[in-house]
Amino acid sequence: QVQLVESGGGLVQAGGSLRLACAASGRTFSGRAMGWFRQAPGKEREFVATITGTGSSTYYSDSVKGRFTISRDNAKNTVYLQMNSLTPEDTAVYYCAASGRYYNAVTPALMDYWGQGTQVTVSS
Repeated sequence: QVQLVESGGGLVQAGGSLRLACAASGRTFSGRAMGWFRQAPGKEREFVATITGTGSSTYYSDSVKGRFTISRDNAKNTVYLQMNSLTPEDTAVYYCAASGRYYNAVTPALMDYWGQGTQVTVSS
């Protein structure tokens, strides 16, 4: 059974930083895309960042580019999201996702596995 378990969410003041981690179990995702999406109250789930199977390429939404960094450790089957210069607009539930099929994937439709989500709240 495949599981993605996120950690690292919480409450932080504007301008602060958080680091999210997502540990996968049940199968290896080495060579497969992983990423982060988020959903704020009353809004649809949106793309945040994804990383290719070997970590050679990364993709970011315009709203987080330059502030967030996605990385992965395939030996640990884990993907990370370093979030700096957080603003209240970053408040959302953050979901880890992994593709079982694709080396590169940037849309939810191409992701096959999802975590339960971790809350990130940024106070002003």
